[in-house]
Amino acid sequence: MNRIHLSLPLLASLCLAAPAALAHVGLPAGGAPAGSSYDATFTVGHACQGAQATTALAVQLPAGFRITEAVPRPGWTLTAPPAGSQGGEVRWTAASAASALRGHDKGAFTVRGVLPATPGVLYIPVHQVCDVGEVRWDQVPAAGDTAKLARPAARLEVLAAGTAAVDVKNPWVRATVAGQGGTGAFMTLQAPAGARLVGVSSPVAGVAEVHEMKMDGGTMRMRPIAGLDLPPGQSVQLAPGGYHVMLMDLKEPLAAGRSIPLTLRFEDAAGARTERTLQAEVRQVAPGGAHAPAHQH
Repeated sequence: MNRIHLSLPLLASLCLAAPAALAHVGLPAGGAPAGSSYDATFTVGHACQGAQATTALAVQLPAGFRITEAVPRPGWTLTAPPAGSQGGEVRWTAASAASALRGHDKGAFTVRGVLPATPGVLYIPVHQVCDVGEVRWDQVPAAGDTAKLARPAARLEVLAAGTAAVDVKNPWVRATVAGQGGTGAFMTLQAPAGARLVGVSSPVAGVAEVHEMKMDGGTMRMRPIAGLDLPPGQSVQLAPGGYHVMLMDLKEPLAAGRSIPLTLRFEDAAGARTERTLQAEVRQVAPGGAHAPAHQH
């Protein structure tokens, strides 16, 4: 995917906070389709280090994002570019100390618009101003760098047609030995607008299904399910002992340390089908360990 790097003009001062003490200002994970209408809702976790309240928030709109509306907040003044324009700054400022966003209270600031027609990754800088200090959330990772940043810019994945707007975290597969016919795959899924996981496939397995494990008459049993609902904005965990992906009729042993492709298929409320292909790490799990519950069909 193309990467679009955006930056705010330099501002006078920064909050001198330890990275661990900061809560990111970010967008919901999972992305959105290219060319679609999108509500960019920026969530503020808490005030700057040593501050009592957030008093202003400024978002630098990316090139290619066409604004239709900046949503007002009660007790805050709002300045924004005219509807239909691209680029520019949207700024909310608390009208008084009483209306400021206090301490660890979470707040949402929304800009509605239309996303660029070209898939890619948008990094959107946000400037948070507090009663004491300020923070520029504008750091962008270098290509191939997976290290956590102290002040990351808000990230939005603009998706190609047919790609599911679902965030997938920590996908992994239990390692196998020669002659073993099946294994499980696990991950955490989150869909900003909601979705339903309705299918899965992998070139390493002849059969792949979504399964559920539950107690039945005192015995833990496993069964395939037609689909798994992902409520809007909620994380759904696929983990040993619960919902998971079952890979069967394996075509080869899966050794720890390698990665295998998985394609997840989703359906939205209107019945539209999309999919997401990812790489899942193969991990070794000790027999009888916490990740290896017994089960029966």
